[in-house]
Amino acid sequence: MCFVCVLSANAQDRSDSILLIKILEKIEQQHGVNFNYIDEEIAIFKIIPPKNALTLNEKLDYISDKTRLKFQFTSKSYIAVVNNKDLDKPLCGFIVDVFSNQPIAYANIKVIGTNYSTSSNENGYFELNIKSINPIEFSHVNYEKLTIQSIELYTNKCPTLTLKPVLNELSEVVTQTYLTKGITKKLDGTFEIKPKKFGLLPGLTEPDVFETLKQIPGIASTDETISNLNVRGGTHDQNLFLWNGIRLFQTGHFFGLISALNPNLAHTIKITKNGSSPFYGESVSSVVDISTHKNTSEETNGSIGINMISADVNAKFKISQNSNLELSARRSHTDFINSPTYKNYYNRIFQNTAVTNLTNDEVINYMNNEDFYFYDFSLQFDQKINSKMDLNIDLISINNLLEFNESKQENAILIAKNSSLEQHTLGGNVTLKVNWNKKNQSEINVYTSYYTIESENESIQSNQILNQENTILDTGIKIKNSHQIATNWKFNNGYQFNEIGIRNFDRINSPIFSRRIKDVLHSHSLIGELQYSSQNKKLRTAVGLRQTYITQLEEYLFEPRLQFNYSFSKSFFAEILAERKSQVTSQIVDLQQDFLGVEKRRWILANNETIPVVKSNQVSVGFTFKKNNWLLTLDNFYKSVNGITSMSQGFQNQLEFSRINGKYTVLGSEFLIQKQFYNFTAWLSYTYTNNNYNFESFSTNAFPNNYEINHNVGMAVIYDYQKLKIALGSRWFTGKPNTLPSSSLPIFNTPDNPQIGYQEPNSTNLEDYFQMNFSSSYKISISEKSNLLFGFSVQNLLDSKIIINQNYRVNTNTNSIEQVNTFALERTFNAFLRYNF
Repeated sequence: MCFVCVLSANAQDRSDSILLIKILEKIEQQHGVNFNYIDEEIAIFKIIPPKNALTLNEKLDYISDKTRLKFQFTSKSYIAVVNNKDLDKPLCGFIVDVFSNQPIAYANIKVIGTNYSTSSNENGYFELNIKSINPIEFSHVNYEKLTIQSIELYTNKCPTLTLKPVLNELSEVVTQTYLTKGITKKLDGTFEIKPKKFGLLPGLTEPDVFETLKQIPGIASTDETISNLNVRGGTHDQNLFLWNGIRLFQTGHFFGLISALNPNLAHTIKITKNGSSPFYGESVSSVVDISTHKNTSEETNGSIGINMISADVNAKFKISQNSNLELSARRSHTDFINSPTYKNYYNRIFQNTAVTNLTNDEVINYMNNEDFYFYDFSLQFDQKINSKMDLNIDLISINNLLEFNESKQENAILIAKNSSLEQHTLGGNVTLKVNWNKKNQSEINVYTSYYTIESENESIQSNQILNQENTILDTGIKIKNSHQIATNWKFNNGYQFNEIGIRNFDRINSPIFSRRIKDVLHSHSLIGELQYSSQNKKLRTAVGLRQTYITQLEEYLFEPRLQFNYSFSKSFFAEILAERKSQVTSQIVDLQQDFLGVEKRRWILANNETIPVVKSNQVSVGFTFKKNNWLLTLDNFYKSVNGITSMSQGFQNQLEFSRINGKYTVLGSEFLIQKQFYNFTAWLSYTYTNNNYNFESFSTNAFPNNYEINHNVGMAVIYDYQKLKIALGSRWFTGKPNTLPSSSLPIFNTPDNPQIGYQEPNSTNLEDYFQMNFSSSYKISISEKSNLLFGFSVQNLLDSKIIINQNYRVNTNTNSIEQVNTFALERTFNAFLRYNF
């Protein structure tokens, strides 16, 4: 085989090698013979010449051994040179990614020392129309260069060559496995999740984007939902959620119990708690950036799955050699199948149908009947225009629909009322990426995001009908340029324009009342970021600045960002992250009964009068130690957020109807210890936070934050071996702050207006929260490219009955105070079946 001669040739001292043609010419002179050959068949050979003292036959044997060429005497003085391979075909090969084994299209192939070059096609295939002894260079803007000798392509088959991706030094990983397979922690402080490589987490049957966030230290949810994620003490609306450049204002189905995104679609999820890139704006807390794009093209593939809540399908089609179309759709079957899982979810969201009168412990029962379903859909089109240009088009639609019938028995008469609630998201994005050369790249995004929530609420207590609507239209353009200005220096810059409009509508039939408010803000942002990586790779840093001007408010916002990482050794790292951020959007609660009381928050815009621009400052210092499959991380942080309104904090005490502004500050630490051994991964996390409000205009101006969790502990043991995965874990945290009434009877400041008297705000806490979860899955291979995956999960394995929220209200019929408890999700079983092809 030819690879033998390749290895032999490579083992020689190339400095002593000469062209085979020259060697044959010298033998002709020395031995008085003539060689007949085809120039193309021997042009690439270059070897150390045989010794002059050898006989003719010994020299021919030597050459044959080095090249595998054969020599046939056609007469005493004429010798035919015969190649034992068919070289009618040109030199050829395939170029693929060394990690994913995916073909690399439009790679440049150049024969060094000549003017000849070509490129690979969409399948990574290339051909050379010349044969030369000169080395061949393979290059691509996203990959490291590869240089080989032409003889390495001299085989019966076209060989496969691998290129390594060019890695941004700032995105190198601290650890490849963080909590489970598919989650990595980067040196810039971010976390990256790749669902297709995902392992398993306790209580999850699928790589749910937002449920996974709750496993990371510093991220929690006081009410268990993913529509109320609290990152380092912040509210959910203070997080920025992006899907392929489209901002998402709706993150959950089933009003927060299920992710709004198909978990089997996303390719890469990037999570930043602090030190975010200046290219991210409009958030004072975390950034969750989800991308479903890949640098390489894929063959047609997909999956079909079903669980006890919904069914979904997603597929990627290779519609041409340089374009892909990916479709994803999911719909619940809750409107025609009442599975046990659905019933438990229903009980969790639509509870409080029985409330307790604190005076005589009388139970007042309401009956409910609901029709509920959800769906989501996404479309993605990728086009490779040429070797330097890529086009991506993305569309997404998310919808929740609830029709709700509530009735009660009063004086032997059944009173029934019908209500409805609908949430809808529609977004689109067009992205053009251009690789000008190896050192300069550009990207432009044009996007739009539309969100609306509408409800009609017929009161069970009266004939009153309340119609409400909250609508957002967010559009913009983003431009980013990247320049490799030196070996260790990279400069990124860009511009962003954003227009966001929010409309709020309320109408009551009795007494007649109508309100319609619409606000629009324009913002312009200039962005610069300088990245540096030292020659020895120990120091990595990025310093950025985002300068934003809000036209209607006539306000400039300066937002510096910092990422600093130093490697003391291969095992020990230290990082400093800092940022200043702002946002003009926030969610408020006017009344707890808004939008049926199920999704009672509405989006509003800052006006710098009653609603200020929210601004935050955060700094953190972290340390990471990893050795012998041990991982220890420690992050200490300080965070201050100014410009919050009391309406945005979900108060259900004496501040519920207040309209005051203030701030909160958080001081905390996050710790993780993890050990991998054999096929097991075990981890224990602990988060401490001290989170306090400051409302200067309120009598008690400083008190604990509604979302303060002083102590939060998570632990899990995960087994992952070949086709079987098992995960068992638990979560314990101290109860959220709570405010108790000062008396079991209401206060009558006026005869017809009973009110609740409260103790100091958030002066007590609910009981501690504890939950244990379990998951398991098994894969069955059907063919080389298809498999069947099935498994199950159990949330709240011990069926702990825990109060996660408690509030009080006045019953005007009895003039008494009622306590309303919201309980955690009861023990819930879920099973799934998925076919991947």
